[in-house]
Amino acid sequence: MKKKYQIALGIFLALLFMPKTTFAMHIMEGFLPPLWCISWGAASLPFIIVGMFSIKKKIEINLRIKMLMAMAGAFTFALSALKIPSVTGSCSHPTGIGLGAILFGPTVMCVIGVIVLIFQALLLAHGGLTTLGANTFSMSVVGGLVAYFTYKILKKMKVSQSVAIFTAAALGDIMTYVTTSFQLALAFPDKTGGFIASLMKFMGIFAVTQIPLAISEGILTVIVFNLLTAYSKEELIDLKVLSEEA
Repeated sequence: MKKKYQIALGIFLALLFMPKTTFAMHIMEGFLPPLWCISWGAASLPFIIVGMFSIKKKIEINLRIKMLMAMAGAFTFALSALKIPSVTGSCSHPTGIGLGAILFGPTVMCVIGVIVLIFQALLLAHGGLTTLGANTFSMSVVGGLVAYFTYKILKKMKVSQSVAIFTAAALGDIMTYVTTSFQLALAFPDKTGGFIASLMKFMGIFAVTQIPLAISEGILTVIVFNLLTAYSKEELIDLKVLSEEA
């Protein structure tokens, strides 16, 4: 009965996030000056390279982990492609990065995240290729690192699994948008207030929609993780996400 309620809640949240035709939140193609495109790409590249080696090591543990990685990629693609209108004609969306970061670590999700962003840019016009580095850094690098370390810290504090997963996914989502605001403020400082005024403006734009989205993403991530615990427990034990006693 508990699983039925979880599945029903997951369907409700999925319907809540039904896509709408709006401007995409990923920084769009051609929006950032070339210097910032190159800089954020260079900042993301080391994490992607390390992530490629991490993927190889994870797969060597258990070949069936490939399926979990594919699922995490699909989860990230689906959630981060859903666009909710924000207060200024822009939009916000979930990221879906927290689940994979908890399962595989942040560097693996850097690789999966950049693949997701490439497909979204090419197929959905969501984001862009010139801004790929900036979007990768905010969503995959920062979002993944925050989600991963939040989960690890809370687990060491003996916080329950569900609370740790919820908090990690929600904070990873929020920090993605804080980073995006930081990127936009650096590229487009306010004429009078400079970087700080611009940062406050961009963060204020996204806060209205992003905070409830982060909460919803945290709940959905817990539901999906519980389903994985039921059907892929062996793989989660191999990944050391679960103990054998769990």
